[in-house]
Amino acid sequence: MRVALLFIDGVGVGRADPAVNPLARANHLLSQFDDGGGTALPGRGHLHTLETTFAVPGRPQSASNQTALYTAEPAPRLLGKHLLGYPNAMLRELLQRRSIVRRLTEQARTATFANAYPRAYLKALGLPHSEGDPHLVIPPTQLRRVKASASTLAFAAGGVPLRTFDDAHRAAGLTHDISADSPRAQHLGLPRRTPAEAAEIFWSLAADFTLFEHYLADEAAHARDFDAAGRALETFDQFAREVVSRRPDDAVVLITSDHGNAEDLSTRSHTLNRVPLLSFGAQPMTPLATVADVGRLVLELLEVR
Repeated sequence: MRVALLFIDGVGVGRADPAVNPLARANHLLSQFDDGGGTALPGRGHLHTLETTFAVPGRPQSASNQTALYTAEPAPRLLGKHLLGYPNAMLRELLQRRSIVRRLTEQARTATFANAYPRAYLKALGLPHSEGDPHLVIPPTQLRRVKASASTLAFAAGGVPLRTFDDAHRAAGLTHDISADSPRAQHLGLPRRTPAEAAEIFWSLAADFTLFEHYLADEAAHARDFDAAGRALETFDQFAREVVSRRPDDAVVLITSDHGNAEDLSTRSHTLNRVPLLSFGAQPMTPLATVADVGRLVLELLEVR
């Protein structure tokens, strides 16, 4: 059994109202709505919805909820609050100690992160990475602003090297936007990838556990930019459908998020909506309540305790 996780930042289950919800303007896999309606999933796919607040007052945030996902622990409850952006010292310690990637590698299961990063970014953070051309130089005045995400810390805790743009150039990694249009706009010389090409690369990299992370829909939602949100969701959907259609018989594909946002552009803020968990290849048999249960599900599917 192998598990592939496609993570998209900031996409919840909202109203089927195209006036506020870009997902109601299309038939994406993630076009799932709080009235029970939505896109039929291919290949006997299953929809589950997950709670995001952990009974902690306030709006769920990326740092704490992504830490929950990648540790299978109720991070906002342990922290006593929701934390936006990047993990603080307590969350970094939790990721180091309870990362699902660390728990996998300690039991001789393999894990890989399909996303590729500028080597200068990984070097500045002291994160393990493959070697390659620097491509991007971070000015010394900006180095103090560079911070590690929950996902990169989860893989670092397991001693898994992260991929660089050099890997993406040779079809051994993917850029966060799937197409590589963003780094190409910065003249970083990466080849453009179609969703089908990106899915083929994704499966060529696949380990026991493989992660891809996409965050452009969340950025667009904070700006209340319908066009940018629509483009990000469309690109992710095309890629996700290609990944699902190419799923090997021995693999499960999970698609999920950390909190709501892009499903309600009437506000710039994160929402209290539940988030979807789409599963293809296996129907989870144990109850799933919060986003932390995604991490627990990965461990269970890979038979790691």
